[in-house]
Amino acid sequence: MDYAIVHTDDVDVVDLSAVEEIPPDHDIRPIDDALGAENAAVKLWYIDPGEEISYHAHSEQEELFYVLEGTFSVKIGKSGDEEFREIGPGTFYRAGPGIGHGHRNVGDEQGVVLAIGAPAVDDPGQDPHSLDE
Repeated sequence: MDYAIVHTDDVDVVDLSAVEEIPPDHDIRPIDDALGAENAAVKLWYIDPGEEISYHAHSEQEELFYVLEGTFSVKIGKSGDEEFREIGPGTFYRAGPGIGHGHRNVGDEQGVVLAIGAPAVDDPGQDPHSLDE
């Protein structure tokens, strides 16, 4: 089918701590799977206070992020030229292929971040300090 509609509440939460191959130990809702998306990865990340998605980069995938709930400290930029920003609900940020990015929940409550990556390829996070320029 070329279209799909799903409500967030109808997408099961996945506890990533139960999946050894996938750090970090956060909860997600795999919206892309529920919609049958083939060209974009779409996840809702649930991040507890003090927890983070560590600084990493993807070789092929561009990622867009939108903060729905919580306050985050974002580290973004090429290795050696990183920028730190504190962001909250209503804020978007983007990291292209090869650009390091990560965020830590610096608030007192669970944060929720919408993450969209394209293309939808298996592009595991890499150490931005080791990527070729």
